[in-house]
Amino acid sequence: MWECPICKRKFKVTNQSHICTTKTVGELFVDAPDAFVLAYDDIIQEVQQWEPCYVGASTKAVVVTSTIAWLIIRPMKTRLDVKFYTAQPVESERVRQVRPFNNKFGNHIHIRYPEQVDEELFELLRIGFDYSIQT
Repeated sequence: MWECPICKRKFKVTNQSHICTTKTVGELFVDAPDAFVLAYDDIIQEVQQWEPCYVGASTKAVVVTSTIAWLIIRPMKTRLDVKFYTAQPVESERVRQVRPFNNKFGNHIHIRYPEQVDEELFELLRIGFDYSIQT
């Protein structure tokens, strides 16, 4: 894994093109409701146990990387947008939107309350993590 010397984010490809930022994860949540912060903390506590796992801030989202970026958590005004990539669209009532992206699919789950962070969510996210370590 290559680490950008400026923003300290980790990438699979040396000198990978990206937008550097010195934002921290905490700065992304400055105006977010407490419920979003609690939900984010619960998600990160779980996925950090799945190795390899690198967590960094981009300009507007938290990016979780194994060998590739596989999980994007974006704090928004009314929800956390939790997007994970898979080889095929994930079929679940929890997935609110699926978008094709570079021969993979971004599956979006909306989180408004910490109670929505449960085993079912982790099972869905695990599909994304497993996909990321196979590519």
